[in-house]
Amino acid sequence: MTLSVLDQSPLLPNQTPSDALQQTTELAQWAEKLGYARFWVSEHHSTKSLAGSAPEILAAHLAAHTNHIRIGTGGVLLPHYSEYKIAEVFRVLESLYPGRIDLGIGRAPGGMPGVNYALNRGKYPNVQDYPKQVQELIYYLHGEKHPTYQIQATPLGENVPSIWMLGSSGTSAMMAAELGTSYTYAQFINGESGATSMKQYYESFQPSIHQNEPRGSVAIFVICGETEEEAEYLASSLDLALLRVENGQFHDYFPSPEEARQYSYSPFEKKRVQYNRQRMIVGNPEQVKEKIEKLARAYEVGEVIVNTIAVPFEKRMKSYELLARVFNLQ
Repeated sequence: MTLSVLDQSPLLPNQTPSDALQQTTELAQWAEKLGYARFWVSEHHSTKSLAGSAPEILAAHLAAHTNHIRIGTGGVLLPHYSEYKIAEVFRVLESLYPGRIDLGIGRAPGGMPGVNYALNRGKYPNVQDYPKQVQELIYYLHGEKHPTYQIQATPLGENVPSIWMLGSSGTSAMMAAELGTSYTYAQFINGESGATSMKQYYESFQPSIHQNEPRGSVAIFVICGETEEEAEYLASSLDLALLRVENGQFHDYFPSPEEARQYSYSPFEKKRVQYNRQRMIVGNPEQVKEKIEKLARAYEVGEVIVNTIAVPFEKRMKSYELLARVFNLQ
C-alpha cells in the first residue's frame, strides 16, 4: 500500500494564512520523514479558511524544502489558464527537481461563482474545451511543437512531470481514460460512485504519448487518533466545517472540537453529518488501516491519498504519524 498526502493549507482558530502555509511546509517535511510517497497541494480561490490559491508556487517552495518526496498539485484548475503557460511552469519545476514533480489537473471552478469571471477577465471559462486543453498540455509537456503556432514549451528535457486528472464523477474518469492520463478520484468531495468511476477508467483506458497503462488512486479525509474516542473528538471539527459549507456559511477558520461539541445540531443536520462520513475515515490506527485497505480494494488501487484536517496542528501531525506507523511506511 502506498500512502500520499493532499494538503489544503487550512486556517485553524487564531491563526493567519501565513501560519497555514508554514504548517503546510512543516507537514511536507514531516510526510517525507514518515515515508509518504507524494505531497500535493490544492487550488482554492476567495476561500478564507483555505490559504492555498497558487499551488504551482507552493509546490516550488515545498520541493525546495524537501529532498525526495514527490511534490505536486491537486490540482491546477486548467480551464482558467493557458495550457502552454502551465506546461512551461511545470517544465521549469521538472528541470529544477527531476523525477519529483506531479501535475494534477482539474476542471472545477475552485471557489465562489465570481472567481470564474475574475480569473478569466470577465468571461466564464469554456469547460467544453477542457479535453482539448489536456491533450495540448500533454503534447507541450512532451516537447511537441504546436501544429499551428510552431512553438514548444521550454525548457526542454528528458523528464516529463507525471500527469494526474482529478475528478469526482464518471465524466472525469472517462476523460482520463480517453486522454491516457492517470486518474485520482476525490472521495473527500463526493462519497458516492467512486469505485464505479474508477472501474470505468480502467476498462476504457487508451494508451497515450504520456503513458501506456492506467494508474489510479483515491483521495479521502482521514482522522486517526490514538483511540477511537480521540479520533471521533477530532473529527467533530471537520464534521461541523463540512456542514457549514453545505449551509452556505463560510467561516474564516476551521472550528475546534470544543466549538463543534457546543454546536446544537438539528435532526436534519445530524443526518447530513452521517452522510458526509462517506467522505471520511475515522478511528484508531488499526481501524483506519482496515478501512483504508478496504477502500483500496473497492477501488482496485494501490495508492490512497490522505487529507487530514484536525485542530490543533499538532494533532494533524500526529494523525499522519500514527497512520505511517500502522502501515510501516518507513
